[in-house]
Amino acid sequence: MRLSVIVPVYNMAGEDKLKHCLDSLVGQTLPDGEIEIIAVDDCSTDNSFELMQDYEKRYPGRFVAIHSPVNHHQGGAKNIGLGIAKGEWLGFIDADDWVVPDYYERLLKKADETGADMVGCDYSLVDCYTFTPGQIVHNNNAEQTGVMDEEKYKKLLLDTGSLVVKIYKRNIVMGDTKPVSVTENGSTLTKAYVFPEDIFYEDNAVSNTWMLRVKHFEYIEEPLYFYFQHDASTVHTVSKKNLEDRMTAGRQILAEAKENGYLEKYKPEIEFMYTVLFYVNTLFSAMPKEQHIEGCYDFTKKMGLEMKEAFPGFQNNPYYLERIHAEEKKLIGMQMKSHLLFYAYYRLLWFYRNLRKKR
Repeated sequence: MRLSVIVPVYNMAGEDKLKHCLDSLVGQTLPDGEIEIIAVDDCSTDNSFELMQDYEKRYPGRFVAIHSPVNHHQGGAKNIGLGIAKGEWLGFIDADDWVVPDYYERLLKKADETGADMVGCDYSLVDCYTFTPGQIVHNNNAEQTGVMDEEKYKKLLLDTGSLVVKIYKRNIVMGDTKPVSVTENGSTLTKAYVFPEDIFYEDNAVSNTWMLRVKHFEYIEEPLYFYFQHDASTVHTVSKKNLEDRMTAGRQILAEAKENGYLEKYKPEIEFMYTVLFYVNTLFSAMPKEQHIEGCYDFTKKMGLEMKEAFPGFQNNPYYLERIHAEEKKLIGMQMKSHLLFYAYYRLLWFYRNLRKKR
């Protein structure tokens, strides 16, 4: 099998979201025998799994539908898919997105022509089903491509881009992980524990280790992947669970770097990635009063203390100095000195700004 594509699915049947995704996959120009589409239902409460079963009947040998008896979020569904994937190459796609008909053929052709073991492309942000590109997002850049060296690794770590808009040689994803049989709610499944389960941001947690396994990266500067924007998307959701999951993913970034022995070599890059995911983005998502984050004062205080403990000198990181907005740096500096002062100042500042908007 040339390529396995894994699709984690949770409650995506409505508005034909799942249908658009699966139609784009079963219609890929790669012939039967070269591609397998493994869709994993993550204990949906709608008719997503029934829809998947219909595709399995209509496309035998090309499409596999699996049901997880327990909801473990996307990481758990991906681990189930990886447990049975036979492809030399592995790809992932979100169940509400879709791709052009020759997407995987073009990525594999690029790999064949160059000897790359990871190939990506750009994507387009859209708010309806279409193959006309909307806002184009450059997922990577030419400076990151070619045979990898230390500078290219640094660039990939800093700006990895979306993991779903790429394909990977099997070893990049799997490493030394071997599939195992597990029983959940009376059902026996095969899993490969690559992704953390029961959290969002599972991609962020593993991306650094994947990038440092890459030997040669290539990139097609065209939007071949369509990223559907809607209010239920993880990136639009702010809840305490969502924020805690960001922090968990940040902790795993640090743990993976220590366990795999690359923290010291790439410390500025790892420190900055941790700072942004674990701390900066989480802090300024939690602080607005309208988010109604329970226990916000104590939650953000503990976050600041943990950030200071993990990387005491993060405010001197060169990427932090270059990339973090001046006002955010000012507020963060304030919190590092006095959380009470920071909290009161932030809430008063935004109360004043919101008051001006209403006038």
